[in-house]
Amino acid sequence: MKKFILIVVTVLSTLTLSAQKKNYTLEECVRMALEKNINIKQTELDIDNARNDQWVAKQAFLPNLNVQSQHIWNNGLSQNITNGLIENLTTQFSSLGASAGVTLFNGRQNFNQLYRANLNVLARQYQLDDIKDNTSLFVANAYLQIMFNRELEQVQRYQLELTKAEYERTQNLIQAGVLTGSDLYDIEANVAEREQALIQAENAYRLARISLAQLLLITDYENFDIAEEDFAIPFSEILNETPKSIFNKALSFRNDIKLGETNIEIAKKDIDLAKGNLLPSLNAFYSYNTRISYSDRSISSGVLEDFPIGVVRSSGEVVVTQVPQREVVGPLPFGDQFTQNDGHSFGLSLNIPVFNGSNARSAIKRSQINLERVQNQLEQTKLTLESNINQAYNDASGAFKVYEATQKTLLAREEAYKVAQNRYSAGVMNSFDFIIAQQRYQIAASDIVRAKFDYIFKLKVLEFYFGLTLNAK
Repeated sequence: MKKFILIVVTVLSTLTLSAQKKNYTLEECVRMALEKNINIKQTELDIDNARNDQWVAKQAFLPNLNVQSQHIWNNGLSQNITNGLIENLTTQFSSLGASAGVTLFNGRQNFNQLYRANLNVLARQYQLDDIKDNTSLFVANAYLQIMFNRELEQVQRYQLELTKAEYERTQNLIQAGVLTGSDLYDIEANVAEREQALIQAENAYRLARISLAQLLLITDYENFDIAEEDFAIPFSEILNETPKSIFNKALSFRNDIKLGETNIEIAKKDIDLAKGNLLPSLNAFYSYNTRISYSDRSISSGVLEDFPIGVVRSSGEVVVTQVPQREVVGPLPFGDQFTQNDGHSFGLSLNIPVFNGSNARSAIKRSQINLERVQNQLEQTKLTLESNINQAYNDASGAFKVYEATQKTLLAREEAYKVAQNRYSAGVMNSFDFIIAQQRYQIAASDIVRAKFDYIFKLKVLEFYFGLTLNAK
């Protein structure tokens, strides 16, 4: 039973480790970075804000509508309509009103604001795409760094095995009397140096994996690695292009260029908005209000009665007048009150700016200055882009030549090493000279790995400026 449980636990552990182990392709790493990058998420929120501003700008074309309602209690001294006396009374009434307005003309401010809002959404999208492009290039660089360190580790491991084999062969040659015992110490020291170089390569490989994992917000460093991909390294057709042609093409699709151009359009629209404050505005309005009362009413009963108003001095005759009798009744039905107590108002409102402390003209000046600023920024962006493309072109072209040179060097050092092996085995070369030949071969093997990935990355940078997709093909 215990043995069975142990087997089950072992199998489950193996399955868990297998499930956790994941080798990522470059495409997967780029996609993950784009999904998790904080700057990208922040820029996406900026786009949401810009779209909200766009929605608000659209609402400016619609009329505004407001509804008001209130209920009031009056408590305190007031005249009682039933007896005419001043008493502490509580009365209440309700009121209801609505108002609407629409802008007929405001110097095209609503059109300009909507156009600006549309441009701002577009600018934020260009900004997001530019961040994504730079993030992709950054991830590709980190990915290539892992590939470089992994291949360099493999080279160092092979060189160590090769040196160990030379150590065993030296022992056999000493036993055969071809070499002396002192030669073994030199080879043994060389083995130790190769072991140290392998440890350094392993650490560099691990640190490169951790660096990319951190970039992708992956915390399980130990189970993170990249897939076994291979980048083609032949001469790229892009090097047949000129830096000027690459630059001209980059101007047509680079998001930082499109962002700069859009910012100029936004700045121009800001000038139009500022100038609109100098123009008159015309608005139409309409309002409706009514009220109802909950208090009793004093109304005429239709019956006239005599009411004394004075006395004739000569005759003492009382002078009277007829006034209608009053009676107290309840309030009118609420429906009748709404129709009888309503009121309407409508009209046009014209506002002509005459003097506002030069605020409008100052705003125009600031907008004009900002236009010059963003124009200069775009020009600087173009200059920087052209400089980067020239640098990338020269770097890629030079790296390819270095790679070709290291290939020749490696072939020569390998042949020299083979000759040294034969001479060393024949006893006509001492261990010191043999180790020198071996180390030169080892250095050349490391150099070609370094030259290979240096060329690949610089080529990918150049292809990035040319609009080509970052991949391992």
